Amino acid sequence: MTSTHAPALPVLEQPGTIYNRVFWLAYAANVSLVMANALTFRFAEFVAFLGGSERISGTIVSAGICGALLGRLMLGQAIDRYGVRLLWIVAAALFTAGNVMFLFCSELSWMIYAARVCFAMGLSAMFTCSIVHIQNQVPANRRTEIIASLGSSGFIGMIAGAQLGDWILNTIGSRESQFLALFGGAASLGVLYVAVVVYLTWGDGHDRPHETPAVHRLMFRYWPGWVMLVAVMMGIGFAVITVFLTRFATHHGLRGIGTFFTGYAGSAFIFRLSTRQWGETVGRHRMIVMGLCGHWLGHWMLPFVTSEWHFILPSIACGWGHALLFPAVISRGSGAFPIRYRGSGTTLVLGFFDIGSAISAPILGGIIDYFDGAGFPQMFFASGSCALVIAIVYALTAARRPDEDHREEEIEVALPVIAESEEDESREPEDEPVTAPFPHVGHNA
Repeated sequence: MTSTHAPALPVLEQPGTIYNRVFWLAYAANVSLVMANALTFRFAEFVAFLGGSERISGTIVSAGICGALLGRLMLGQAIDRYGVRLLWIVAAALFTAGNVMFLFCSELSWMIYAARVCFAMGLSAMFTCSIVHIQNQVPANRRTEIIASLGSSGFIGMIAGAQLGDWILNTIGSRESQFLALFGGAASLGVLYVAVVVYLTWGDGHDRPHETPAVHRLMFRYWPGWVMLVAVMMGIGFAVITVFLTRFATHHGLRGIGTFFTGYAGSAFIFRLSTRQWGETVGRHRMIVMGLCGHWLGHWMLPFVTSEWHFILPSIACGWGHALLFPAVISRGSGAFPIRYRGSGTTLVLGFFDIGSAISAPILGGIIDYFDGAGFPQMFFASGSCALVIAIVYALTAARRPDEDHREEEIEVALPVIAESEEDESREPEDEPVTAPFPHVGHNA
């Protein structure tokens, strides 16, 4: 078995050295990306402006996510084959093009579906490439920490984007001009993101693996287990807060959703920084269960919001859930894959986020429409109940197994040394990988 990536692993990194120029450039890029995405949280309002219902909003969003899922079937293999840099730039350009297309949508035609597909495909691929890039810069035992640290940039972008979006809606009188400003701002930030990525990855090389299997083959070979159900729940949560929360605020005559996302992102930022090492100390199983409970409580509190300041408590609960879940789920899910297939592994995990959003968006919109456009409480209770059920299932299944990380990257680094030393060769059994939580995880064919 040949690995083309092992020699580049920073196995001997000392604590603190992972926060270097590469990290901070990636951090700045992620701020601009999430800020751009937050400006599009009013997409359901845009659809309503064009004459659509909540179900139509969910259907358009679902169509975009389905397009992103189709893209993911090839994305992981493409990253493994061609490298992160090329795919990252293409994804950012696609995201920017989708936002530009929104500027020319004046009715509910094929164009808005095509724009949403480009937007969703680009967005999902950008997040994937960013995560693959950053976690390949650090040793295995610090992957959860670096994912958590980079993710904190998203909360800054979320606060800035949500507040800017509210300011645009409350300052610009014309509805058409409001949406031009929102999507135009998102497109401009997309251009900035492309520039940062080009500079960040300038001179990066890529050694193509000897074999680049399709994602479905890798999925069966290195299936991460029950954590993928948690990824689906995270997708449901994203659909609730990024698509329908703004319609809930409008329905109750609230000024906007800036208060929610400021509390959500602000609390998640604090929780993320204070818990970024919990992957090694508390354990990822406990992080996942506690994170799901945060979403459950947050969603069940949202139906009782009647004033903007009421968003604070549910936003803190949801922020807690996000802060714990994202790094733990990504780390456990992608960590089941060898490092040379880490692009496909990360793509697969994020793809299950998309599956959760794609399946739930039309259903959640249908719940709202079923109660004559006022079924927001029922929708929140349904999504919160999903989080609670999945927390119980995970606690009774995967959480009962040891929280062990994949060690193939360590083995691949050690193999050249073992081959050159009889003394090391005599100790080879000690370097065998530990038994994975699931029988078919952690063993390379």
